[in-house]
Amino acid sequence: MGSRRKARECALQMLFAADVAQTRVGDLVRNFWSELSDAELDEHAREFATRLVTGTLANVTEVDERIRSRAEHWRISRMALVDRNVLRLAVYEFLYERTPRTVTINEALEIARRFSTYEATQFINGILDAIKRDLDTELPQIAPDRSQEDEEEPSSNDRDALADSDVAT
Repeated sequence: MGSRRKARECALQMLFAADVAQTRVGDLVRNFWSELSDAELDEHAREFATRLVTGTLANVTEVDERIRSRAEHWRISRMALVDRNVLRLAVYEFLYERTPRTVTINEALEIARRFSTYEATQFINGILDAIKRDLDTELPQIAPDRSQEDEEEPSSNDRDALADSDVAT
C-alpha cells in the first residue's frame, strides 16, 4: 500500500474520532500521532494526513454542502460515520489539493472497500462522481505534471511555481 493511501486511512481514522468524540483538532491530531498511528508512516505522509484532517474540519460546512447537494434523500447526519467521513475527505481533496480528481475517487473507493460495505462503496462512488462532474464544470483542474497517487507531495518550489503561475493569469 502506498504511503499516500495510508495517510488517507489515518486521516479517515482521525475524522471518525472527531465525529465521535467532538475533540479539538489540535488535541485529536497530537493524540493520534503519539498513540494510535502507524510508526512506519514517513513524515511527508504524516503531513499529508494532518493537512487532510485539519483542512476537512476547517472547511466542513463547505464540504458538507457539496455532499448534501448530491446526496439525494440523504441527510449527512444519517449517513454511516465511515461513509460520510470518506466523502468529506475526498471532497476536501477535490477542492483544496492538487491530486487528480479521478485518483481521489479511486482512493476513496479503495478505502471504503476496506472500512465499509459494498453498497456503501457504490453510494460513495455515485456522490463523488456527481461532485467531480460539478467541479469539472465550475473549477477545471490544472493537469498535474505526474500522477500523485503514491508519490511525495510537490516540493515547496513546485507549489510556489504553481502559485506564481496562478497569479500571472
